[in-house]
Amino acid sequence: MQGGWVYVMTNRPNGTLYVGVTSDLARRAWEHREGVVDGFTKRYGLKRLVYVERYDDIHSAIQREKLMKHWPRAWKVRLILRENPHWNDLHERLALRLREFVSSIVMRELDPRLSVKVHALGFL
Repeated sequence: MQGGWVYVMTNRPNGTLYVGVTSDLARRAWEHREGVVDGFTKRYGLKRLVYVERYDDIHSAIQREKLMKHWPRAWKVRLILRENPHWNDLHERLALRLREFVSSIVMRELDPRLSVKVHALGFL
């Protein structure tokens, strides 16, 4: 069974909120940011990923998303503030970790000894 993510998008701190679920967070966050899918997030310019939860089972993620969609706004804001008090865009951190992950795989495939040297120098 594939895992999943519950996430919250916004346009600014304390702005409009959107709760979503996906099995591919990097792709879905990119789609929201680029406005490639018509809908609520494109209409309101919700491009900032401010909250994420990871689930091992996509069905659990879907259930959590359905619950959160019915929460009062104050509960969602409180959840965001607890994990991301400055409403930072988590997409940047996600993209960086993804690049690091891919780079580490590529480096190991090329030469395991080189990978150790690159990590020791702090490049990955």
